[in-house]
Amino acid sequence: MRTFLILGMFTASLANAAWRDYQETRDLTLDAAGIGTVVIEAGAGSLEVRGNADANAISVTALIQVPEKEEKALKIIESDLVLTLERDGDSAVLNGYFESNGWGWGDSPSIRLEVEVPDRVGLEVDDSSGSIIIRDVSGEIDIEDGSGSLQMSNVGGNVRIEDGSGSVSVEGVGGDISIDDGSGSITVRDVRGSVVVDDGSGSIKVTDVGADLIIKEDGSGSLNFARIEGRVEKDD
Repeated sequence: MRTFLILGMFTASLANAAWRDYQETRDLTLDAAGIGTVVIEAGAGSLEVRGNADANAISVTALIQVPEKEEKALKIIESDLVLTLERDGDSAVLNGYFESNGWGWGDSPSIRLEVEVPDRVGLEVDDSSGSIIIRDVSGEIDIEDGSGSLQMSNVGGNVRIEDGSGSVSVEGVGGDISIDDGSGSITVRDVRGSVVVDDGSGSIKVTDVGADLIIKEDGSGSLNFARIEGRVEKDD
């Protein structure tokens, strides 16, 4: 009976904590006519970008989550939230983050961004933390990611990834790909161009590459590759 009572109290505590968390959803839209690149600066929270061949606008759904009761959460949102989507020449600039750096571990506000873009555009992403998913985009992609997993599939242009920590998984690249990774596993498959990897730690697996595979640095972790049509070069 004591065990069930403790479990019941723990479950109720979790439910109460979840009930106190405030969240709201906001939508942003921008006409994509003349837009060649979408620039994204994101803070804590997840980011998903998907290309759509029929889209003529950039559409964003932002789920804002603040681990506070509503009154305090609304004050935090009013003072610290940056959420904008604007045109800058031939670029669209999306900012989605909280400005304050004074949050304790595990209780910081976050934003989950879901972004739909015309599939022809390129991407420039600067993300501090949280998972990233990118798919079905044909333009060039440049990513700077602090931490969190990164998944990418069916992208048409050249790709550059600078990643601090977290797994990197890429499948289906129409151009070259360059990965500079601090830690975490790397999996790359089905690349028409060359693959260049500079890795601090973590396993590396590369298969089905149309040109060269160059491993500039492999700090620690296993290296496996197969079906590389060009040369394989590994710096010692």
